[in-house]
Amino acid sequence: MNKYLALLIAALYGIDIDAQTLKPAPRLVVNIAIDQLRTDYLEHFAPLYGTDGFRKLLTEGCVYEAAGYPFSPVDRASAIAAIATGTTPRYNGIAGTKWLDRNTLHPVHCTDDSKHVASPARMTTSTIGDELKISTGGAAVVYSVAANEDAAILSAGHAADGAFWLTDTPLRWTTSSYYGDTALKWIKAYNSTQKQISGNEAIIALAEKCVSTYVMGRDNTPDLLSVTLSANGITETNQKGTESSNTIPSDWQTDLLPVYTTLDRQLATLISNIEQAFGREQVLFILTGTGYTDEPPTDYARYRVPTGTFHIDRTANLLNMYLVAVYGQGRYVEACAGNQIYLNRKLIEDRHITLAEVVSRSKDFLTQSAGVRSVSESPNSPAVSGDLIVEVTPGWQLVNDETGEQYTSRAAFIPFPIIVYGAGTQPRRVTTPVSVCQIAPTIARAIRIRAPNACADAPLP
Repeated sequence: MNKYLALLIAALYGIDIDAQTLKPAPRLVVNIAIDQLRTDYLEHFAPLYGTDGFRKLLTEGCVYEAAGYPFSPVDRASAIAAIATGTTPRYNGIAGTKWLDRNTLHPVHCTDDSKHVASPARMTTSTIGDELKISTGGAAVVYSVAANEDAAILSAGHAADGAFWLTDTPLRWTTSSYYGDTALKWIKAYNSTQKQISGNEAIIALAEKCVSTYVMGRDNTPDLLSVTLSANGITETNQKGTESSNTIPSDWQTDLLPVYTTLDRQLATLISNIEQAFGREQVLFILTGTGYTDEPPTDYARYRVPTGTFHIDRTANLLNMYLVAVYGQGRYVEACAGNQIYLNRKLIEDRHITLAEVVSRSKDFLTQSAGVRSVSESPNSPAVSGDLIVEVTPGWQLVNDETGEQYTSRAAFIPFPIIVYGAGTQPRRVTTPVSVCQIAPTIARAIRIRAPNACADAPLP
């Protein structure tokens, strides 16, 4: 509605409209997720920052110091999906980067697509980008850029104009046929102009190119750019089957100093260039972290800290033997992946046993195993999660000899912020705990559209 028309209507009907009510929506929203960002390191290196990157965000933005994810475990894919959809894996269907397909018992990647190779089809709810497209009749421009396929696709959503990520052989930008020929041809042409592609710098360069090429933020229809950067000191590429923990630098704490200071300069470039192009009042920046960190293996035994090894595959076999003794011959445990155990639901149904009974007996059995802190049912969608979630005692190592998986359990909290900057945001610090699921409704409120369809959280206060 035209501002002056709104004032006229207000005068005629005696409505009190303040300046905030009449403030136009930002023309461009830049939604930044920094993989493995930590508040403690962010603050520790603060004296080394320039004036236009982290320092500007921390002093001129609204900083929510106690951000968190309302589910566990969290990895890059589940974190990015939660930011985009404003809800948890129980509703958006993205329980992690990979999970077991219940029909084949083979691992699937969260963006696998039989038709397009990669797409957001496995994400079962709308994203903030989707709702923006819907509310503008497709007029809004929505793009995302990340080093990894899962981050790029999940942050873009179903209706995006394009999502771009890096491949590792050769190192170049790519996309999916899901986004059509225009995106494919454009990124191919962009690759031909690049002599060197690497890490956050390349991501920011491509993000800025998207803004200029696709004329983002140039009219009164808001546009959305999602950018995923990394603060873990590793130049990551797509590598679906590779866990980043395998490539953690040996002196990882020392290596993080140049990571944060370089990231500060790169953010300064992105923020300054966009502000110069549009003006601070026309752009809303939101920055947050993914709520987890990859850490090198810890030799607790060397320092006499209580530890041990929990073999989940062997324990799953013992559980099956126990259920055989109770219910008769059969394969009651189908598989295990990560800290999850999958039960044979069809066999249980054929034996006219309730799943709840088998789960209850299994929990009682598993909690007697050394190294098990607790056993629970999955809070996520049963289509993408196991029936039993085994929480290993902190300090113990979970090992799966069949798949080669292993990690050390830690219950330590990973501190990270949510920072809102630009578009009239007033500087302040908020210590009240908030959820990343509040980011999507916050963006929705700022650009005056509906929140994603499974988002039940209120905007950030």
